[in-house]
Amino acid sequence: MGQLAPLAQLAPPPLPVRGQLTRKHKAAVIVRLLLNHGLDVPLKELPDEMQAELTMLLGHMRHIDRGTLSNVVEEFIEELEALGLTFPKGIAGALAALDGKISPHTAARLRKEAGVRQTGDPWERVKALDLKKLLPIAENESVEIAAVMLSKLDTSKAAKLLAMLPGARARRITYAVSLTSAITPEALDRIGLSLAAQLDAQPISVFDKDPVERVGAILNYSTAATRDDVLEGLDETDSDFAEKVRKAIFTYVNIPQRIAPRDIPKIVRQLDPAVLVTALAASVDPEQQKTAEYILGNMSARLADSLKEEVTDKGKVKLKDGEEAMNTVINEIRALEAAGELLLLAGDEEEEEG
Repeated sequence: MGQLAPLAQLAPPPLPVRGQLTRKHKAAVIVRLLLNHGLDVPLKELPDEMQAELTMLLGHMRHIDRGTLSNVVEEFIEELEALGLTFPKGIAGALAALDGKISPHTAARLRKEAGVRQTGDPWERVKALDLKKLLPIAENESVEIAAVMLSKLDTSKAAKLLAMLPGARARRITYAVSLTSAITPEALDRIGLSLAAQLDAQPISVFDKDPVERVGAILNYSTAATRDDVLEGLDETDSDFAEKVRKAIFTYVNIPQRIAPRDIPKIVRQLDPAVLVTALAASVDPEQQKTAEYILGNMSARLADSLKEEVTDKGKVKLKDGEEAMNTVINEIRALEAAGELLLLAGDEEEEEG
């Protein structure tokens, strides 16, 4: 009998006589009514104790007459109509409501000062991270933890992450995925909370992009002479950083290495013909000429012949006008990439066939 005591404590009070339902019984009536009509009631957002109490109430209640149901619904509607505004409960709720509205630095400071961790499902936060932030976890955490994380990611994202890992590490993690079926929900939640806590502990960068991307973006719009001079200096100071910057740079002369042949017609359709003609006419040095030949060689022969005639008619182009036209071509490519219309190649890989 002693083992039944905890269950007895969970049992709700007996159902009152007709017309004397408590607020909790009325809430159970409304929930039951909404569920009967197929509405999605997010009960899992309630505290565990409240979910358990509601479940017990629903299990013990039997039926109410139509008049009582009507009275409960009318009272519920009156309370909704009288409700003017609600506010989030506590700092945690306020931070959740203001997520994305206040700066990450302010949010992190308030969370730290109040001792509040990120709310919500920790795995949703982990799954939303980009591959650059997931990669260190996959590289440095135990194989078992990495396998659990891989299993929680979307299939396409998991495949991309796996491809970024060394072969031996990727194989061990893949095998470990087969051992994750016995993990309990509690263990899964603890792992998610642990990874989320690591993310919370990481300092928030004041910049949107990492140093390589920032330097690469600056050099993209620098003159060729400035770009070469800076890269030469970086080679002497930090050759690894210089190599990463070179891979991040994308200029007019990089088009043959970074743009797939099939994407050239898509780019050409988005460009003002006069801009493209100016860029092609300004392609005078050997590297620029290779780019011009690459562009012309991957469009219809008729359009290529027409552009060649216009380039010949245009003649010599001022250096400034040519650079502006080439930058416009690059800007259009970047816009298509941002819109997901094309993907820049790595630069040191050939496009796969098929």
